[in-house]
Amino acid sequence: MGDRYANFANSGMGRGVVKRLGLPDPPRLRRYQPGDPLTNGPVLLGAADGGRLAGPVGKLLEAAGVAVTETAGEGDKYAALVFDATGITDSTGLRALYDFFHPVARSGKTSGRVVVLGTPPESAASPREATAQRALEGLTRSIGKEFGRGITSQLVYVETGGETAVESTLRFLLSGRSAYVSGQVIRVGGGSAPAPADWDQPLAGKTALVTGAARGIGAAIARVLARDGAEVIALDVPGAGDALAAVANDVRGRALQLDLTAPDAPARLADRLTGLDIIVHNAGITRDKTIARMDESRWDSVLDVNLSSQERINDLLLERGLINAGGRIVGVASIAGIAGNRGQTNYATSKAGVIGLVESMAPVLAKRGITINAVAPGFIETAMTAKMPLFLREAGRRMNSLSQGGLPVDVAETISWFASPASATISGNVVRVCGQSLLGA
Repeated sequence: MGDRYANFANSGMGRGVVKRLGLPDPPRLRRYQPGDPLTNGPVLLGAADGGRLAGPVGKLLEAAGVAVTETAGEGDKYAALVFDATGITDSTGLRALYDFFHPVARSGKTSGRVVVLGTPPESAASPREATAQRALEGLTRSIGKEFGRGITSQLVYVETGGETAVESTLRFLLSGRSAYVSGQVIRVGGGSAPAPADWDQPLAGKTALVTGAARGIGAAIARVLARDGAEVIALDVPGAGDALAAVANDVRGRALQLDLTAPDAPARLADRLTGLDIIVHNAGITRDKTIARMDESRWDSVLDVNLSSQERINDLLLERGLINAGGRIVGVASIAGIAGNRGQTNYATSKAGVIGLVESMAPVLAKRGITINAVAPGFIETAMTAKMPLFLREAGRRMNSLSQGGLPVDVAETISWFASPASATISGNVVRVCGQSLLGA
């Protein structure tokens, strides 16, 4: 089911009605198409005195073919506003944010981007610096709610030594791939990350396993990973065999029918693999009831599929050495795991557990050169959300800074960024793909 309200709001007659009545105004978002330039216009780059990232970032963007300017021109429009705040070492220095953003707050193009670069507060040299750097979160989240017109806003904390490793993240955030990601805080670790030979095919030569790949978000993940160069193994339950085969054929990959909750599932999976570079744990189910009315089978099945099966599979593949060096593990959580949701105690528990898995395993896997991250989707337009009652569906669509639901491809694009070899220093992150939902914000 399409978003009829958004289509009306973007029509000639609808625009006038929306503006006159002050109704939600969902803009048309700029989404990535192969061959698109990184940005659709120039980038204005600013920095606080003493910042350590503006120089490297400017060089990275210029090498990527982006026009970069450090001086705002009267009446100019920008595809992105990027500010290096790493030079801010106490609260008085936060004035630099006002001085940069105030004059150009209305200068962003539709579907433009705002990116603020900072130092992780836990790595700051003093309590005052940590305080100032933590304050950046309030700025970026507020901008995401103020600027409108599909403009997104993110904060990227970059460890010292990660100045060149930030390229993968900047390319994702500045491009149409991040259309439905806003108000997020991303951490880039120190160290180097290899740039792919071709940024349009960053996953070339990689093998990816996608669970729950027969339809919806899982099918979109398989297609985007294949588009970006990966050989995809699409996995789902035997009952979804026909749909799974269609997806596998579409991406020129392999189909694997397997019930992940079966006692022998990890071993059967491991026996069919020779080595993986990317694992995307997308398989998930819902069995909704309030906890007072929920029978134990609903609780057990959701926790087993959504969380415990991931642990069992990860453990055995790691034990057998089937996740290659430089491997990427990506889980699919949910904003329900962050904010909770009435009638979904089992689902929210499982998805909060996925976040816990990422946070607990990141330092363990770092010793093997493997990263683990998660996406947390909000309201995504799927066959499942199309069956929701009208009022709940419309509330889900409008209760975010972009006033619309996301698409399965938005989740897939975020996963492909995590999966890139150039994201080698990004681990332990949970990024919401929710249009900056008001829930749990």
